[in-house]
Amino acid sequence: MTPVHALVAKELRSYFVSPVVYVVGAVFLMIFGVLSYLAVVNAGAQAIRLMQMQGAAAQLNLNDLVFRPTFYSMALIVLLILPLLTMRLVAEERKLRTFELLMTSPIKLHEIIIAKFLSVYLVYLGLLALTGLVPLILSIFSSFDWNSVFTGYLAMALLGALFLATGVLASSMTENQIVAAFLSFGLLILVWLLGAFGGIIGDTPLGNTFSYVSFIEHYDRLVRGLVEAKDLMYYASGIVLMLFLAHRVVESQRWK
Repeated sequence: MTPVHALVAKELRSYFVSPVVYVVGAVFLMIFGVLSYLAVVNAGAQAIRLMQMQGAAAQLNLNDLVFRPTFYSMALIVLLILPLLTMRLVAEERKLRTFELLMTSPIKLHEIIIAKFLSVYLVYLGLLALTGLVPLILSIFSSFDWNSVFTGYLAMALLGALFLATGVLASSMTENQIVAAFLSFGLLILVWLLGAFGGIIGDTPLGNTFSYVSFIEHYDRLVRGLVEAKDLMYYASGIVLMLFLAHRVVESQRWK
């Protein structure tokens, strides 16, 4: 077992002996279920109205009426919930003075950062996998385009990875978990608002730059089923950048 695997296993054990992951997971799954239920009810109401107008069974696009609205809404929910999972990663170890022991162990600093990110990302992917029950149940009663559903889940997986990497950076900047959570909120909301600011500026080089930096434009395309290299590259480079900054922050503080 490599040092990264050992540290990931340690972090996962610490997550599942804490009530935080169960509370956050329950809230995440409950919100996803409620949003999906409301979208299905809305789709059913539209089907009834169309049937009354046309006098025949209506053909509805569940991708447009159920899955896409749910994925769009979950972007905000993920932004609010994931910092609660990452706030303890480094901050708690600093507060308990166990991070110094970790730093003096044979494992390298970049391996520590990667292991902490991977551990919380595995928890998030587990929650995403549980939400897959919704499309599986709906597929029993209706047909829809699974490709769009898969790209929606890809969008949520990439968005979550970027948010978690940002959370690791925020947690490395302080030993207070609450401060780490709010730092993560602030960074993510700031990047989100850059897209709105770019839209206000319009089709100019500066406006296009702000729109590209904001994750919401890339997320929107993936949810609509458009998988482009520039969007995948955006998330990959953003994740690497956040983890690199977390590495530099911790390294700059180890000699203080």
